[in-house]
Amino acid sequence: MEITGIISALVVGLIIGAIARLIIPGKQQIPIWLTIVIGIVAAFLGGWVAAFFTTMWLIVLVVQILIAVAGVYLTAGVWGRSHH
Repeated sequence: MEITGIISALVVGLIIGAIARLIIPGKQQIPIWLTIVIGIVAAFLGGWVAAFFTTMWLIVLVVQILIAVAGVYLTAGVWGRSHH
């Protein structure tokens, strides 16, 4: 992956993390920094997974968002139970 791809994934990851948090109903008991990290990881994973199937940027973005939503949802469940 080139440096521009890494920087793009970081920026997109910030946005994807925020979108994932907005999609999940209710309040998530995880810090915003963790949401951002999940979004960045989802951007890398989603880009990698979607690259096997398509090069259409919209499909890549949807896959990234779906991974971020799953990551935030699962982390909020685990984090909320362990920090109460």
